[in-house]
Amino acid sequence: MIKFLRISVFVPIILVALPTSLGFQFVHHNHEAMLGVMNDANRRCPEITRIYNLSEPSVRNRSLTVIEFSNNPGIHEAGKPEFKYVGNMHGNEVVGREVLLKLIDSLCQRYRENDRLIHFMVHSMHIHIMPSMNPDGWEQAYKNYKEAKEKGGDPNWLIGRANNNSVDLNRNFPDLNSIMYQHEAEHKGRNNHLEKVEFAIKNVTNLQPETRAVMKWLARIPFVLSANLHGGDLVANYPYDTTRSGKPQEYTKAPDDATLRYLARSYARKHTKMGKPHKACDMTGDDNFGEQGGITNGGEWYSVPRGMQDYNYLDTNCFEITLELGCIKFPWDWDLEDYWQENQDALIFYMLQSHIGVKGLVTTTDGVPVKDAAIKTTNLTSGEYIAHDILTAADGDYYRLLIDGYYGITVVAPGFHNATRCVHVNNTMAVLHGAQRVDFELVSSDKPKPPQEECDEPMIEPPEDEYKEELREQLYRLQLIRRQLSAEEWDSLVRRMIADLQK
Repeated sequence: MIKFLRISVFVPIILVALPTSLGFQFVHHNHEAMLGVMNDANRRCPEITRIYNLSEPSVRNRSLTVIEFSNNPGIHEAGKPEFKYVGNMHGNEVVGREVLLKLIDSLCQRYRENDRLIHFMVHSMHIHIMPSMNPDGWEQAYKNYKEAKEKGGDPNWLIGRANNNSVDLNRNFPDLNSIMYQHEAEHKGRNNHLEKVEFAIKNVTNLQPETRAVMKWLARIPFVLSANLHGGDLVANYPYDTTRSGKPQEYTKAPDDATLRYLARSYARKHTKMGKPHKACDMTGDDNFGEQGGITNGGEWYSVPRGMQDYNYLDTNCFEITLELGCIKFPWDWDLEDYWQENQDALIFYMLQSHIGVKGLVTTTDGVPVKDAAIKTTNLTSGEYIAHDILTAADGDYYRLLIDGYYGITVVAPGFHNATRCVHVNNTMAVLHGAQRVDFELVSSDKPKPPQEECDEPMIEPPEDEYKEELREQLYRLQLIRRQLSAEEWDSLVRRMIADLQK
């Protein structure tokens, strides 16, 4: 196993320990209290956690703090995908901040209780959680919240949205969509990793410290999957967010549209309300997402230029969706536990999607890792090349998220012959395991080209996505029940079910 340390990348920190004798409290946590929850999880679970700061603090010098869960925190390991949750990008949208703090507390507690699902996750992936990307905006919003609470009114939904420079952080990333759409129109140019971070930081105007810190974070850790938690509606939003035509609303399909839709649905269906019919947040019914399974394409909803979601997809290997967790941006503290109950299963299940598709190592015939090799994917059922390549990480590992199907995976790297493998992807969450492993050994181009695998055309179309997803969810639910019962209890339950069917 190839490993590299990256602890030195981040700024060392000292956290203020807060009293924890009462356990986790469903209240609005200020910055010090937020760090206290993270520090408490690290104290209780030191062997599977580490806490670090991003490279820059906020405008008002508040840390952008992350906690990582893994059995080897701080070490990237080939074969273990890196996952992240980011909350509170808009300072006045606080539900994500609070449910992520409870998730941090819960992951530690369930690991200590030997929960098999959490043990699998901690040992098979790296989970990074940043509860607040905009701590300055939160402070403004909380001041407004307290004033409204004292007066018996409702908080102003707009105060605290931006950072302390009055910049909306979700409109502050480099505009990579324009570059991508131009490449598409001209049928040339890259379809991934479109701009070096160093170049962007030097040349893109008005980048905020919070934005720069996140960009550097994404460049240093090879994230595979992510979600950005917002509030103000109830829907899972997937790329692209920026329309190709410039229209304010238009379905804007990314090359991985089918996989991105699946990822959004995986969260919405596990949420207790999002994927079911529910009252529209806009009060007009125009955006009745409950009638469409709780998901939406970003551009079809409304165009968001220079957003973080599309930046992840176009400049890294990370597939990110945006989660709107409720109509109320800054709810009363007594409602926070309800939001946790609505989201807790979905938060866990979405992280497991890091294990769909294929993964593997790309090395030379001498076993040397090949960095920045392009992983090109063709859907062999439709014959369509998925025009979004991913690149191998520093130690040659790659992770290609894919829905069920038959694919041709081709590795392209300068100085080597191309290599192709044919892969049947059959994802299932019923059995806890990583993605299907497909390794490649590349032969130097100065040597004879090795024979290539020829992919057969499938004779039978795969089942409909909706059916397969429903079956996958049923198997997952059965697995959750099985983990909670002893062997005797499980056998008794099965016997009762069979007896009921025979009545």
